[in-house]
Order: sequence, then C-alpha cells, then structure tokens
Amino acid sequence: MELLSPAGDLHKLKYAVLYGADAVYTAGTQFGLRAKSGNLTREELKQAVEFCHNKKKKIYITVNIFAHNKDIDKLPDYLQFLQLIGVDAFIISDPGVFSLAREFAPEIPIHISTQANVTSWKSAEFWFQQGAKRIILARELSISEIKKIRKKIPDIELEIFVHGAMCISYSGRCLLSSFLNNRSANQGYCTQPCRWEYGLAEKTRPNEFFNLEEDDYGSYILNSKDLCLLDKLSEIIDTGLDSIKIEGRMKSHYYVANVTRTYKSAIKLISENEKVPNNLKEELNKVSHRHYTEGFFDSFDSATTQFYESSTYIRDYQFIGEIVNTNKKSIFIAIRAKFNVGDEIEIIFPDMNSDLSLEISNLYNEEGEPISFTKPNTIVRIDIDKEIPPYGIVRKNIRK
Repeated sequence: MELLSPAGDLHKLKYAVLYGADAVYTAGTQFGLRAKSGNLTREELKQAVEFCHNKKKKIYITVNIFAHNKDIDKLPDYLQFLQLIGVDAFIISDPGVFSLAREFAPEIPIHISTQANVTSWKSAEFWFQQGAKRIILARELSISEIKKIRKKIPDIELEIFVHGAMCISYSGRCLLSSFLNNRSANQGYCTQPCRWEYGLAEKTRPNEFFNLEEDDYGSYILNSKDLCLLDKLSEIIDTGLDSIKIEGRMKSHYYVANVTRTYKSAIKLISENEKVPNNLKEELNKVSHRHYTEGFFDSFDSATTQFYESSTYIRDYQFIGEIVNTNKKSIFIAIRAKFNVGDEIEIIFPDMNSDLSLEISNLYNEEGEPISFTKPNTIVRIDIDKEIPPYGIVRKNIRK
C-alpha cells in the first residue's frame, strides 16, 4: 500500500521523500486547490520529478480546481508541459479538465480528486469507464462503504485520506469563503471561515453579540477536528486500498516529515504482525494539530468530529530548526525559533531509532563565537561527542 505525502514546496517534497513517502502530491503555480501554498515553478517541477524518480518515488500533480472559462485556454500548454517532464499522474476534479488532460496529455494517468465527491461504487465505475486510473474517495465514506466500492470495482485503484485537516463542507466543496471574502475555495483561495468564531446578533442591535454556546470560549460552530486513522491502519490494509494520503501542503516540513515517518513505521509494523506501540502514536501529538477524530470511518457522530470551543492548534512541541551540516564532533542548525543554552532539545531523523535528546551545553554563532541563545534565520553550531545522521529536524517541548 502506497503512502502518499503532501509537498507544498520543493523543500517539503524532499523531506517527505527522505522521511519515507512512497509518493508525493504537489502543484504548480496554477490550477491547484492550495493557491497560498508555496507551490512549484516549472523549473522546480522539473527538479521535483528528477528528484523523486532518482529516489524511485512517484510524483502526482494537482490540477483539481473547478475550472472557469478563463482557465480553459491556459490548461493545454500546462498539461503538455507536465507530460513532457514525466509526472506520474494528474489529480483532477473537473470533467472539463479531465477531458483536456485526455486530449493534450494522454500518456499521464488520471486520479480523480476527493473534490469530485465519489461516494458510491457507481460513481467510481463511471470514472473508471472514462479512463481514470484511481479514485481518491470522499472523506465522508465509512469503511463498510469503501469495502463495497473495492468489491464492486476491483480494477480501479482506490485512495483515502488518513490524516490531517477536515472540511465542514462536502469533500471541501465550499462557497462560504467566496460569500464572505470573495475568495473561492474551489479555485484554491479558501480563507477558512469555518475556523472563525461566530456569534448571534439581533438586527437592530448590530454590536451586541449573543454566544451560540453559553460558555467562556465562544462559538466555533463549524470547526472540525483533524482526521487521524493510525489506529485503523490494520483494517485499511485488509481492505486492499492502493494508497493512503496525508493532508498538509500548507504545513511545515517538520509536520510532513514526522507524520510521514510515523505512518510509514506503523505500516511496517503491521506488515510484520506487530502491534503499533503508544510511543509511535504519540509522535502525532508532537506536531501542530487540532483535536483528533476518526471522522466517518465507522459512523458519523458530530459530537466526535466537531470541536466547538476553539479553532486553535495544539502545539506542545515547537519546530526550532533543521540540521544543515555535520562533522564528527559538531552539528550546524538553521534556526527557525529561539532556544537557549541549558534547554533540552530533540532531534528526529527518518529512522526513528536514531532520534536523540540532548541538553544544550554550548552554542556558537557563524563566526565561531559562543552565544547563550539562538536567533531565527541564523545558523548555529553545537559541539557533540557523536556522529549524527543526515536530515535531522530539531524540536523542543514547550510545555515543560
């Protein structure tokens, strides 16, 4: 079963692959549903394809907007470019874009986006008959519904989301952002109004707000928890799905790396008939996240999928830097956030067995001068008495 990870930019793409993804999904600067993500220029897309293929990994490109007339004339050239550089699949929602892809890039397989709302075996059959290779099923399906689709249409690949943000609207097809902010979620510009706090106002008293929930927090009536199906992986594998997907192209490369390696490790343990330990599950609490839910997997219950008190993230750990160079006695860290001499930090690696914790006893700036704390956007040196593997990411427990 393929593990598919998000890649909001080229840097995140590389870390997703290095930390265990079998494939990544990303976008160019147009026609994807994460317009505010870093995304990749045409030159970066070429580099990304080369990097993934050199690592024997796959790369899928989202072309999953719901196209308007203004988009149609621009799409053929872009699709032909993606075919030329050898991407492994398109992710498409719109039948018009699907038709253009079949015409102008016929060599590239098409995966039907979750935005297309495939919720039945008959819909899956329709797309299969049109020539789609894979269906990314709607998040609103239970495992029993997924099993039926697998049984009815055995020759099409099936993919589901297993981790990340959920949307209040059906598979993300939302008009609320357009209505309130004139920025269309279906064109990639969602402003996430489902995460805002709402109140009730009487027409003649516009500045007097009444809480919809009588508590001290406010009313986040549309706010969904984050999906986490780590505990359901055995059942997912037994269903015969072809790919599981992590949401998060807007998240940091620390988030992408740690969630990827956690699911990768869990898949390996299950394949060896071993139990997934609690310390592995705990890694998912060490990235920025909302309260977790298993969504629609068994059955839908709004009490377990929505969180009405706040839309803020839970951040027990802070991503504070990445190792950019090492030698036999020192590590060099590109700093993202402040830490001090005397602090305890953790360094994670693609192989979890290499993770380590250490108390900072020395810090040096780029000129080799001793310092007592770090500053963002600098590089610091820490002397250490052991060799460190490459691609380490540094974090700190901020709840201690």
